[in-house]
Amino acid sequence: MLYRFYEWWIARSLEHIPHYLCFMISDEEMRDDPGKISQVVDWCLEISSDVTRHYGRDAGIISITIHISTRDPDPDPQYLDLIRIIADRAHLIIHHGNETEDAGTGIPVAVAVGKSGREEIIDAIRQMADEQTNPEDVDEHKLEQYLTFQHQPDFVIKTGGSHLVDFLIWQSVYSELFFLDLNWRELRKVDLLRAFRDYQSRVRRFGA
Repeated sequence: MLYRFYEWWIARSLEHIPHYLCFMISDEEMRDDPGKISQVVDWCLEISSDVTRHYGRDAGIISITIHISTRDPDPDPQYLDLIRIIADRAHLIIHHGNETEDAGTGIPVAVAVGKSGREEIIDAIRQMADEQTNPEDVDEHKLEQYLTFQHQPDFVIKTGGSHLVDFLIWQSVYSELFFLDLNWRELRKVDLLRAFRDYQSRVRRFGA
C-alpha cells in the first residue's frame, strides 16, 4: 500500500517523460527474470498513457529500445518467447543474430539481443560499400541512414550498476544516463518513476 501511494505521489509530478527511452541489461539479468521485460514495457506504457492523458501527446513515450548484452550470443535464446509476448500490446521488433522479427502494433519496442554499436556501424559501412556509395557523399547524416536503430535515445537506463556497453555508441552521445544499483529482476515501477522524475529535473545541453 505504501509503494502504491509513493507511485501515485511521484506520477502526479511528472509533466513529461523521455520520448525515446533505452534500457541496457545483461544476458545474465535477462535469464534471471525473463518475464521482467514484458512487465517493464507494461509499466512504461501505463506511465506514458497517464502523462499523455494529462499533458498531451508531446509528453509521452514515442519509442522504447531494450538492449541485452552478451559476449556469446545464443542464436535461439530460451527467453525469446517471453519477449514475443510484448507484441500483444506494442509494435515489437526483435533483432537477434542475423534475424529480425516484426509483429504487433502501437508504440515501437525494439529488443536487440547481443548486437553491439561497433557491429552496427560496421554493418552500415559494409552496406554503403556494397551499394558503391561515393565516399564524398558520406557524412554523419548519410551514415545515420544506414544504422539499424534510427532514434537517438533521450534517456538511457542501465541496471546492475555496472559500466555501459557500446550499444548505440553513435546515437547516445547526447543521451542522459541513469545508473540503477538494482539488478533487472529487482526493478519496480516506483524505481522507474523515480528515474523519470530525475530525467525531468535535468537540463539537457546536447554537448554544449
